[in-house]
Amino acid sequence: MSPTKKAPDASTKAAARNTASRPAKGGNPGDDPLAQQAADTQALVASMPYNKNKLADSGRDNAVMPPQGQTSEPANAAVTASTLSEANPTAKTGNGAAPGTNALAGSLDRVRVDGGGQVLTTNQGVPIGDNQNSLKAGLRGPTLLEDYILREKITNFDHERIPERIVHARGSAAHGYFEAYDALTDLTRAAPFQEKGKITSVFVRFSTVAGERGSVDTARDVRGFAVKFYTDQGNWDLVGNNIPVFFIQDSMKFPDLVHAVKPEPHHGMPQAGSAHDTFWDFASLSPETTHMLLWAMSDRGLPRSYRMMEGFGVHSFRLVNAQGQSKFVKFHWKPKLGTHSLVWDESAKIQGADNDFHRRDLWESIEAGEYPEWELGLQVFTAEEAQDWSFDFLDSTKLIPEELVPVQIVGRMVLDRNPDNFFAETEQVAFCTAHVIPGIDFSNDPLLAGRIHSYKDTQITRLGGANFHEIPINSPVVPVYNNQRDGIKRQALHRGRVAYEPNSLAGGSPYQAGAAGFVSFPEQMEGDKVRGKPEKFAEHYQQATLFWSSQTDWEKAHIVAGFRFELSKVTVPAIRERMLSGLVNVAPELAQRVADGLGMEVPAAMPKAIDTPIPAEVLMSAALSLTGHPGDGGIRTRKIALLAADGVDGKPIAALQAALLEAGAVPRIVAPRLGTVKCADGTTLEADASLENTPPVLFDAVVLPDGQAGVDLLARVGNTAEFVVNTYRHCKTLLVLGASKALTDKAGIKPELPSGETDPGVLFADGADAKKVAAAFIAAIAQHRHMVRDQDPPLV
Repeated sequence: MSPTKKAPDASTKAAARNTASRPAKGGNPGDDPLAQQAADTQALVASMPYNKNKLADSGRDNAVMPPQGQTSEPANAAVTASTLSEANPTAKTGNGAAPGTNALAGSLDRVRVDGGGQVLTTNQGVPIGDNQNSLKAGLRGPTLLEDYILREKITNFDHERIPERIVHARGSAAHGYFEAYDALTDLTRAAPFQEKGKITSVFVRFSTVAGERGSVDTARDVRGFAVKFYTDQGNWDLVGNNIPVFFIQDSMKFPDLVHAVKPEPHHGMPQAGSAHDTFWDFASLSPETTHMLLWAMSDRGLPRSYRMMEGFGVHSFRLVNAQGQSKFVKFHWKPKLGTHSLVWDESAKIQGADNDFHRRDLWESIEAGEYPEWELGLQVFTAEEAQDWSFDFLDSTKLIPEELVPVQIVGRMVLDRNPDNFFAETEQVAFCTAHVIPGIDFSNDPLLAGRIHSYKDTQITRLGGANFHEIPINSPVVPVYNNQRDGIKRQALHRGRVAYEPNSLAGGSPYQAGAAGFVSFPEQMEGDKVRGKPEKFAEHYQQATLFWSSQTDWEKAHIVAGFRFELSKVTVPAIRERMLSGLVNVAPELAQRVADGLGMEVPAAMPKAIDTPIPAEVLMSAALSLTGHPGDGGIRTRKIALLAADGVDGKPIAALQAALLEAGAVPRIVAPRLGTVKCADGTTLEADASLENTPPVLFDAVVLPDGQAGVDLLARVGNTAEFVVNTYRHCKTLLVLGASKALTDKAGIKPELPSGETDPGVLFADGADAKKVAAAFIAAIAQHRHMVRDQDPPLV
């Protein structure tokens, strides 16, 4: 029988509204909801005067057959509610939870999202008016900190992966030093350039961009080239790539670019490659990517070695001298070994043979004392000089042709020490474009602006907090004094009680450096606060045409093949057609050759954003071809395979091995099996590689031996044919001694090219003349490849 409800008295009402304590006994709740909830809660709790299950809390029987939990039903749903106001639904709160349900355990339909036909918004649901440009003070002005849309987009992107880097995850690094050739005090007060011969320690990390940490080294990709200078004014990070331009013009688009090139999210494929729909969908809808695409599809995307690729700072920066005068600068790293590449077929095969090809090459060369070396070059110019150029130097999709502004060589960098621990150094090193020193300052490049924010933000997540600068590889060589305190993984033990400035309790220390410290260049600003791009940013094709026109015939063929392969992997024909329409604007010949390879008609040219661009100043640039930087002409560190088997003539092989070692190469005896090879002349050779564990793509040249019995044995091993065919197909040097001519004859390899000219990369000699032919063999290897042999499809 239910008690008769009475009107609650004042004390009952008051008690029901107090969240700190209640009376020992509740009064009559009446029709007051809070009082009723309080009374019903009291009744529910009173119905369980003790825990019955505690009586069955011990013993083996209860351990193997525990009792069901004790329950009691509340009088109404309000008793267990978080709030009585749950009865007041809104569009956000909904109607509340149904009793005994958990929506998280339901179908995934509850969290599915489909943006089809919907307006782009921020994470707060605010419609985004412009997703192409960051907010700037004028079209060529600096990007503004108040751009919350850019910061939200970049910040969320920075934290998408932990713990590996989102981009540049797979890398290799080394220690070394930078030596200034002359003082550059007229240009900058940056520490490395203050006196001739000054030495500055560096740590350099090379990387691929798209692949994950466990991917392969030789994928077609951009390569990161990041240099940390440990100067006596603090750390300066020059964070660049092996290509002088980038895909996009504004950091607002960086998350979109990387999302497009990364494995497609529905199935996680492909890894470390761009040959898929989402990348080319994005690229074909973003004509600003065209210039970079020409570079990436060229052999620049397949470097032979980290030691044989250029590096670029990509953006324009400022140099500021002690008088506060400033000029703009672009940074170049020129490899002493020259710029050399792999070819696509070779690159693909190396991925299966040694997916650590580039990091092994760097490590082994340093361990052997063959220290890689680059020279640092500067392109220095003023805003006044640049104002009439056909392009905008703040546009990262554009380069400054060396014919327009010559590169001034100012120093050299040598890498002479491998890391002690890959994780502690190579993996934990944190680069950031915001790490500059007095004498180095930023331009208003809108892509650079986002990187200044993005890199540090990423490291905070990746390295576990804001104190990543205290990890040994990241700490500067000069002492750090500031008022930053605490945070996860803080190492410094600061004495005293002062952690603020200004102060008197610590005598004012640490104090600001004034003009001796970093002072931003006082560039005058004007213009409306807008999202947009300068007019010159709208020209997307002239420099892509410049790059195409500057290539040799065989380099052009490789660019065509690169586009052909990538676009052949695209499953939506309309994307291919759209991409071809953009290539028409670069060069009709390029579009036609790619279309022929895809079995397509060339579509009409894609409409241009600017109909009458300013004519280009430079129409051809030798510096844009790989052949423009051949290197010193030596063969140091080049790997040479000398094939052997029981019964070969040992003395010619031994003589060539000695000559190659003298020239600084790495000759290896490759036999069907490891170990001792018994030669026909009574000598022996020691094979340190086998035909199966070290395939031909890992070598720069091959020697085929003399000695009929040994050659016959090699002919019966299928791997031998791969050495012959792949060496020839990849345009490398092949030395054929005596009886091995049978191996080349079988493969259809002739001493002449189809033109009738002698092939400079296929040398025939008697075994007895091996020592005499060594010099010619070494000279042929120094050419890197013999591209006169390059044909599509290949000759053999």
